[in-house]
Amino acid sequence: MFNRTFDIEGRKIGDGAPPLVVAEISGNHGGTLEGALELITACADAGAEAVKFQTYTPDTITLKSDAPAFRVEGELWAGRTLHDLYEEAHTPFEWHEAMFKHARKLGLIAFSAPFDPSAVDLLMGLDAPAYKIASCELVDIGLIEKVAATGKPVMLSTGAATDKELAEALSVLKAHGVDDVCVLHCISAYPTDMVDANLASIPHISGKYGVTTGFSDHTLGLNAALAAVALGASVIEKHVCLARDDGAIDSAFSLEPQELKALVEQSCAVHTAIGRPKTEPLEVEKESLRFRRSLYVTKDLKKGERLDSASVRSVRPSGGLHTRHLPEVLGRTLIQDVPEGSPLSWDMLEE
Repeated sequence: MFNRTFDIEGRKIGDGAPPLVVAEISGNHGGTLEGALELITACADAGAEAVKFQTYTPDTITLKSDAPAFRVEGELWAGRTLHDLYEEAHTPFEWHEAMFKHARKLGLIAFSAPFDPSAVDLLMGLDAPAYKIASCELVDIGLIEKVAATGKPVMLSTGAATDKELAEALSVLKAHGVDDVCVLHCISAYPTDMVDANLASIPHISGKYGVTTGFSDHTLGLNAALAAVALGASVIEKHVCLARDDGAIDSAFSLEPQELKALVEQSCAVHTAIGRPKTEPLEVEKESLRFRRSLYVTKDLKKGERLDSASVRSVRPSGGLHTRHLPEVLGRTLIQDVPEGSPLSWDMLEE
């Protein structure tokens, strides 16, 4: 079992805490540090609590080859080589210090997904408070071991993973003493169709592995993310951009700042609405208790008359005998006069 609650820089993650909305910067900085800093500012202004980067270079993540295995097929970037794609999308190592500093100045939690050991070393030098293992790196055991050695909380995405692969990655973290883990359900399709979102995986993963769960969301819009919160997601990660028509590498499936703001507000509202199991009337329901049905006398009655279905009924409000007693009181004799509209009580009736 892993910790069901933990914190990152004092922000509680897990059972009972509001969902942490993580704004994924990815390659949407447009290839400039200024663009990255502007996007971080927009995320802070939108109310996000955390920003996440991706730490790699094209040469640390792939090889410079145009062989078929190194070409993307059937996705947003079809036909491009991996090296060419990552050359455009990467965040240079030398930008990281300025990006972390700017995010922290704005009160944001800043962390990243390293893609090789040199990236972990860079992030350790910046005192990253948490690490993300990206979906395709879930099978890189050496990288997971390197991240685990930092002793920091880890978020782990599951895109394209099998149960066996997820179990192995979690066992590596556990073996290295990492108990603060959030598994992010993820579908590695860009964008992801709603029919493929499979949000039922969120409670399944939580129950099977005893771990805090979240959602790394590549669907369009907010619906899937909000549904994930209702299913127990403690972290919601969404790509962000300044504008979807700006041509940034991931902008086609990213949120614009006003949409990020809506996600932050609505995810908190959904979390608030979940509340707790309701086993007794709430304080706000006490007025409604007065309008529950009970047994009332429906016309003026005299002492000695017998009750029948025309003279006593189950009506609103409360105050009379419980409705379950209606069969018992029919045919009973009154021992006093009872005016219309009186709540029926046992002391009105003959033994």
